[in-house]
Amino acid sequence: MGQGMLGLSQRLPPSNTEAEQALLGALLANNKAYERVSEFLADEHFADPIHGRIFKAIQRRVEAGQLADVVTLRAEFEHSGLLDEVGGPAYLTQLLTAMVGIINAGEYGRVIHDCFLRRQLVDLGEVVVNRAFGAEPELDGKAQLEAAEQALFDLATEGSSEGGLISFDRALTAAVELAERAFSTPGGVSGLPTGLRDVDTKLGGLHPSDLLILAGRPAMGKTALAVKIGFGAAQAVIREAQEKDPNAVVRGGVAIFSLEMSADQLATRILSEQSRVSGDRIRRGDIAQRDFDKFVEVSRELSTLPLFIDDTPAITISALRTRCRRLMRTKGLNLIIVDYLQLMRPAAGTRPENRVQEISQITQGLKAIAKELSVPVIALSQLSRQVEQREDKRPQLADLRESGSIEQDADVVMFVYRDEYYLQQKMPKELAFDNAEKFSEATDKWQKDMEQAHNKAELIIAKQRHGPTGTIRLFFEGEFTRFGDLDQTHDENDYA
Repeated sequence: MGQGMLGLSQRLPPSNTEAEQALLGALLANNKAYERVSEFLADEHFADPIHGRIFKAIQRRVEAGQLADVVTLRAEFEHSGLLDEVGGPAYLTQLLTAMVGIINAGEYGRVIHDCFLRRQLVDLGEVVVNRAFGAEPELDGKAQLEAAEQALFDLATEGSSEGGLISFDRALTAAVELAERAFSTPGGVSGLPTGLRDVDTKLGGLHPSDLLILAGRPAMGKTALAVKIGFGAAQAVIREAQEKDPNAVVRGGVAIFSLEMSADQLATRILSEQSRVSGDRIRRGDIAQRDFDKFVEVSRELSTLPLFIDDTPAITISALRTRCRRLMRTKGLNLIIVDYLQLMRPAAGTRPENRVQEISQITQGLKAIAKELSVPVIALSQLSRQVEQREDKRPQLADLRESGSIEQDADVVMFVYRDEYYLQQKMPKELAFDNAEKFSEATDKWQKDMEQAHNKAELIIAKQRHGPTGTIRLFFEGEFTRFGDLDQTHDENDYA
């Protein structure tokens, strides 16, 4: 084992001197070659620091609109002594003999960049090994894992040379495909269906790369609504796959990161909702044989759904990203749900100055994950107590905790609100009235208000970057924490 480690430490770091020389030769011969590498290559990516200095000098002159060739750079390096190790300024002429054509410059640049990434991975691996052997005793094993995940996350983010400008005709093609999908889908839904008819109508489904914030005060039903949407999306994934091929293995699914509830608590909630047996009765074991038989039947159906639950408490943004990428690679991924973002932690090793900055890092990270994986991300959020001080308790954008960053990064901000919850607390008390008549009038009014609000909830779309805002009325059964469509021309119970 010791010999193996010794052999590993004697290996040379990944580099390609020939590629570096060839690229520099091409740049000196024809400055247009710089355009092929300027977007992703920097001087620190060169293994040979002298080559890095030469590249930086070329970069500085080309970006200033000046000529960078053997003659102009010779004057720059003549008296600095920077090239003495390789024979002085004459080395620039030698590079010309190693040059490649301008067409190959991009390929050589990518080879150099790839070697740089490999060297960074070697360094990162060395740090991980040294920490594991106790180089930093203040970091326990879990903290070391998080630091390693964050370092990989940073390297992947900074090391990515993908992206860039695309022609407008390609963008138009994508837009037309989206419109065609909406046109051919019942209800005009171009995104991933939520399982709630009116939500799909208002949002057009859940769209790739979008960050959706679902906020509300405690007991409003945020988790229940998010689970309902995740459930509906998972059903849509199966339905779409089977329409194409009934025998196909379903690829894709919904990842739920439950930071507040454990996986079995979340599963109990879904089981309660689908079987229409109170979650409280399930926990107390107060169920009849027919209820248990229903559980078995419902759980058999649920087990086929592509739902994946991670109940890691206080998960970091880098750990969440790593797990989502892994799931995308192995099973496929269509939707990410985070419950809830104030319980997340920023990247390991970072120490934001204040809570607002911390939340800003988290929301920016979630938006970056949505864009990178091209899936919608729904993040639940708590609201500040200032809602309780108002007569009308319906939330507003300003009620978002640390609202600036959340509101700015989100594509959609939704609030879930139940009037019934607040009305229950306003039940008239006889002691507060002068006589029985006034008490009776107040009680009658309260009962009428309660009847109107019973089993109803509102989903307030306060911000939507790509569509209208407004309020969606939903059906809600508190006993089963169950949301559904509300058809106001029929009895709600028929449409739950």
